[in-house]
Amino acid sequence: MQTDLLDRVRKLLAKAEDEGCTPEEAEALTAKAAELMARYGIDRALLGAARPETDRPADRKFGFDRPWAEVKAHLLAAVATALRCQCVQTQTAQGTRLHVFGYASDLERAEILYTSLLVQMARALAAEPVPAAGNSAKAWRRSWMLGYCSAVVARIRAAEEAAVAAATPGAEAAPAGGQSAALVLADRSLTVRLQVTAAYPRLKKKRVTYSGGGYGAGYREGQKADIGGAKLRSRPAGVLGH
Repeated sequence: MQTDLLDRVRKLLAKAEDEGCTPEEAEALTAKAAELMARYGIDRALLGAARPETDRPADRKFGFDRPWAEVKAHLLAAVATALRCQCVQTQTAQGTRLHVFGYASDLERAEILYTSLLVQMARALAAEPVPAAGNSAKAWRRSWMLGYCSAVVARIRAAEEAAVAAATPGAEAAPAGGQSAALVLADRSLTVRLQVTAAYPRLKKKRVTYSGGGYGAGYREGQKADIGGAKLRSRPAGVLGH
């Protein structure tokens, strides 16, 4: 059943990303896909509470190619956090790295969404004219991408919250020993937090800043992005150009 939901998401967004799809059609397809992706997350969480062997805590490490390695890391971290994962960013000799902790189903959702959004962001940025006046082109593009990330993540969070609210009422929504969806998710969040603490006892929060003037334009574009998770693509993470 859960696999069927994810397959439906992929098919909806494949249609939404088609060049022949109108903006209105894409928006409707995207809204449905986001709803299904959030429902998939709830279903897997409830199943995992009843049958722990189906969805266990896990972690994955990601590296990011230049250019825009830190922006890519920020996008993945923001998406993963919205999907109830937790992230630790490090700098190594090889560049920016992100260690993502969460349940296997949420890690899967985060990677699918990130892969799709990275391609969409690169495509939208390439079509965006850089203003002649003001900050440098590089600063403007960076601020545009950060605005895009903020808008996308706000929409993902809203879809997740709606799914939790819809799943909470009624005993039929709490198969795991009578627990509600909200309680199951709270337990999972605590487990993930303990994972992170065990691996990284001392952590400092990092704030992302920007100087360019493209944040607002990027935010508006991010409000139109597909957020349900399209087919995993074989394109490299470094599809964003200078």
